[in-house]
Amino acid sequence: MQEVNKTSNSRVKNVCKYVLPAMLSHVCFSLFSIVDGVFVGNGVGTNALGAIGLVMPFVNAIIAIMMLINVGGATIFAVQVGKEDVKSANKVFRHGIILLIGVSAVFTIAGVFFTEPLCTLFGAGETFHELATEYLFWYSIFIIPSGLNMGLQSYCRNDGAPILVTVSVIISTAFNVVGDWLLIYPLNMGMKGAAIATGASQTIACLIMLTHFVRKRGILRFGKVKLNGGLIRGIFVHGLPEGISQLSTPITSLCMNLVLVGMIGDVGVNAYSVLNYASSFFFGVIFGTGEGLQPLLGQSYGAKNEKDLKFYFKSGLFISFFGSVFVTLLYIVLGAPICTLFGADAVTLDYTVKIIPMYSIGFIVMAFNTMISAYLYSTERSYHSTIISVLRSVVINAAVILLLPRLFGAESVWITFAVYEAIVLIVSVILLKHSERNGIIFK
Repeated sequence: MQEVNKTSNSRVKNVCKYVLPAMLSHVCFSLFSIVDGVFVGNGVGTNALGAIGLVMPFVNAIIAIMMLINVGGATIFAVQVGKEDVKSANKVFRHGIILLIGVSAVFTIAGVFFTEPLCTLFGAGETFHELATEYLFWYSIFIIPSGLNMGLQSYCRNDGAPILVTVSVIISTAFNVVGDWLLIYPLNMGMKGAAIATGASQTIACLIMLTHFVRKRGILRFGKVKLNGGLIRGIFVHGLPEGISQLSTPITSLCMNLVLVGMIGDVGVNAYSVLNYASSFFFGVIFGTGEGLQPLLGQSYGAKNEKDLKFYFKSGLFISFFGSVFVTLLYIVLGAPICTLFGADAVTLDYTVKIIPMYSIGFIVMAFNTMISAYLYSTERSYHSTIISVLRSVVINAAVILLLPRLFGAESVWITFAVYEAIVLIVSVILLKHSERNGIIFK
């Protein structure tokens, strides 16, 4: 009995060690968006928030590809650590970093040299075009250090350094707050200042993460590596579910903006932008839970420890549920003061507060889908996880957003989030049960 209690305590300590720092990191990272929204909304204007909302599909597409590479590499890395194969683990790490730098360079070129066509593509009309192009251009300058920072955080978290990741996020967030204030107010740099502050903050976080290698903590090491096509393919396959899941944000934003521009107007676009900023805290809690548990799930799977695997998965569901309920209630109760932070004008504020209850119910359902998907891809069931991600990120979300308002009126667009997440949850549970009908298969 004593041995059982010791094992249980060890598992709880591991959950606290990895999940709490990851949640804190994501919550702090979400403050990048929140702080930008507060300073931009108050210092530049409500239309500036709408402009950033319109270019977010490009920004979120970058994040989606980065997460695909990071999660794919980190998943394989964690399994190799569970098998105690240090050489293979470092090989995965070096491939992942090379892929990140290459993809970041492509996005940088697109954002810097094709800024205006991209903003036009995302629906930035006369009201928003100039503001959107200014923000996107300066944001794109910092894509490479930002992408590298995301990768280093994923691998260092798997290498036993979750505290360093949290420290880097907290410091860079504080720098972003000061930078936003300095560049937007005293220096009067507007959208350009907000983008530079965010990019510079990410660069600082990247430099902090590099200290992990200077001090030679853990097993991660930079070094020469011969590119292996099979491993690159494996990284993309294992990361595909999360990459597709992250695509949910740009695809959903694009579909929502198309409906809002066509059926509700500028107030709808501005309200949705405010909702996205205010939702950042929620996403920090949910994504932090999945990302924090990923090393524990992957290493338990690599060690073929089914009891630990099940414990960590159930812990994730528990944390996700209660965390999402808490944030949803907070969102509804404090909707008005939260939206006021972003400098929303009176019309936008009244409209946003009215739609928050309809929109926020989707958070609770989404929490379960996110955790189930993380569990599946962390245990090398990429096929099942990819199906879930495609449905909730590309197919069902787009179909529900584009069709529901036409069938039930423009205002029904605000319940589409809950509707498509609920449909996907049914499919997720069926796929999970099917994949474990004969128990967990260790490879």
